[in-house]
Amino acid sequence: MKFKDRRTAGMQLAEKLREYAGASTVVYALPRGGVVPGVEVARLLRAPLDVVIARKIGHPVFPEYAIAAVTEKGDPIVNAAEAAAADPAWMRDAIAEARAEARRRRERYCGTRPPISPEGKTAIVVDDGIATGLTMRAALAEIRRRHPAHVIAAVPVAPRDAVADLSDLADRIVTVAIPEDPFGAIGEYYEEFPQVADDEVAALLKEAAALRIS
Repeated sequence: MKFKDRRTAGMQLAEKLREYAGASTVVYALPRGGVVPGVEVARLLRAPLDVVIARKIGHPVFPEYAIAAVTEKGDPIVNAAEAAAADPAWMRDAIAEARAEARRRRERYCGTRPPISPEGKTAIVVDDGIATGLTMRAALAEIRRRHPAHVIAAVPVAPRDAVADLSDLADRIVTVAIPEDPFGAIGEYYEEFPQVADDEVAALLKEAAALRIS
């Protein structure tokens, strides 16, 4: 299965989340790619939209291979075996750098708008797909730390094993597609999968705020 683009995928994902429409739901998107489907989910559910910023920490030799992920606050989520093999000083510096970048991005995307609290509500965490699952795990852990009533992980596409691995942090995982074949890169499941720029993220969130989505 291939989605036309992130917006179309978000619309299909939103249909699977209709039961959560209303004032007791908050949608959190992972920038950058998750904001496009996140807007569509928030729009259909008539829910406020915010971002939860999780940064991947790549292997020191193979940067594209994630060994940890971190948000602005809270404990890092790590691949235990890989993290244990990394130099401790390098890991501390990498975590500090990732946290600083997460804070920079929040300021860039949201300006002075304060984060939306999920306390006592259903929090739906949206991305454009899951690969290793580390950034989604970091995002879910961050949201759960803020005391929501329920936490839902929602993505258009994800491998079966990654979905299973999220069950300790999410009360429910909602997907449009779980491919049976060996899972490739997320972009392989989209006909159009361009990079999403910081300016586009900021514009989408500003538009959502103007529409009272956030």
